[in-house]
Parts: sequence; C-alpha cells; structure tokens
Amino acid sequence: MPDHKSENEHRLEICEAGRWLHQKGFVAASDGNISVRLPGGRVLSTPTLMSKGMMRPEDLVITDMAGKKLEGARNVSSEIAMHLLIYDRRPDAQSVVHAHPPTATGYASAGLPLNKALLSEVVLALGCVPLARYGTPGTPELSETLKGLVPHYDAILMANHGVVCCGATLLEAYFKMETVEHFARISLVTEMLGQQSLLSETDVDKLMEARRRYFGLDSAPPRVAACPVPAAPETDGRKIGVTREELKRRVAEALGEVIDKRS
Repeated sequence: MPDHKSENEHRLEICEAGRWLHQKGFVAASDGNISVRLPGGRVLSTPTLMSKGMMRPEDLVITDMAGKKLEGARNVSSEIAMHLLIYDRRPDAQSVVHAHPPTATGYASAGLPLNKALLSEVVLALGCVPLARYGTPGTPELSETLKGLVPHYDAILMANHGVVCCGATLLEAYFKMETVEHFARISLVTEMLGQQSLLSETDVDKLMEARRRYFGLDSAPPRVAACPVPAAPETDGRKIGVTREELKRRVAEALGEVIDKRS
C-alpha cells in the first residue's frame, strides 16, 4: 500500500534517501534521481545538477505526468521521463530511485544482466534484474529501452548507465537498490572464485510462488526469457565440465568412429 504522507514528509524522505545514496557511493557528483508520486497526477522529484547528498526539501520540484514543472525554484531532471514511464506502466509504483551503484553498474557496462538464480533472497525480492539496452540519458531513447521490461521487473540494469528501481514506497524502492548492489557484489565474488552453484528450476518455481504469496501479487511474475536463469538439469546426478576445445575434440573423435565403422 502506498504511504499516506504529507508533501513535506515526502520532501524530507527524498532528501534523506539522497544522503543514503551518496554516503554508500551509489552516486557521485550530481548523479542519480529520486521521485515520489503525489495525489492529483503530480510527481515530486529531485532537481537536475545537484548532489543527492546536499539537497534540502525546498530544492525539490513538482511536475505533472507530462513532465511540465508546476512548482520549484530549480530545474527538472532531464531523466524525469524515465520516472513518468514507470508510473504510467506500473500503477502500483509510488516511488522511483535511479542511481549508479558501482558493482551493479559494472555489470551493466559489461553488458551482463544480473539474471542468475544465485540467491534465494534476491529471487524472492526481485525475481531477477534484467539488462535494458543502451539509450542516451535524458532522451526518449532511454525510456524506449525500458518499455518492455518495466511491467515485469522492479529493478532494471541500464546498459552503460546504471540501475533504476521502483516500489510502493520510497523506502521500498531504495532497499531494492541496495539489494541489487549487494547481489552484484556476491555474483562478482562467485565469478572470481570460478564457480556458481545456481538454484534448480524446481527451487526457483517454489520461490516465485512464495513471492506471489508474500507480496500479494495476483500471479507469479512471468519468467521472461527464463529470468531468473536456473541451473541446467542434470541427467545422471553428476555435473561434467569441459572446455569448448575439449568438446570439439570429443565430437570430432565420435564422428571419426562413426565414419570408421561405416567404411
């Protein structure tokens, strides 16, 4: 359920969340933006070109759902359209947080989604975190890249850019941002160790069903393109790892034996 708070309370919370983002190193300089949906088709958001760690309540701006400024001394962020797209396509979303957490943004800049079923808590909280293709920040291109993903996911990596999360409250959207970065760090450690033990298809199905129950969703979110990606099924209970060259060699040997038998 959305918060029933006054506009001033929302202003104070946005400034506090901005300080959290800045203190954790999720944003640098004037990066990132935060917004909250207000009654009457209005949106309260952070202004452009201002550190999220230095904002005061009076620095925030209010726009309508078309992005036109209604109140505020400062200018509207060029990325407000991304927030408005999410509000339009997700009636349940009451807040949007966009930041550049280093590890998660590293995955986004490497062109890698955080879509593997590594952590049960992440499957429960987010399902998975897909990757949207690159779109120039502050232009309609960026919103266009998110359109197909926003209805299905609460957190999305944006290629060569950062992360955007939404939630029923500002605190919920912010915590999802923390979860994404935490997951990215753990995923990176498993890759450095050279081994990832993914949850099975059955495990993921159970978690998605639990997610539906816990969060009161009408139905389990669709696993678009097998997101999250589970472990590959095992045919005999054993996992066999081979390199690409080893696989080619074995296939060539097998084909050679077939040819020899036919000769």
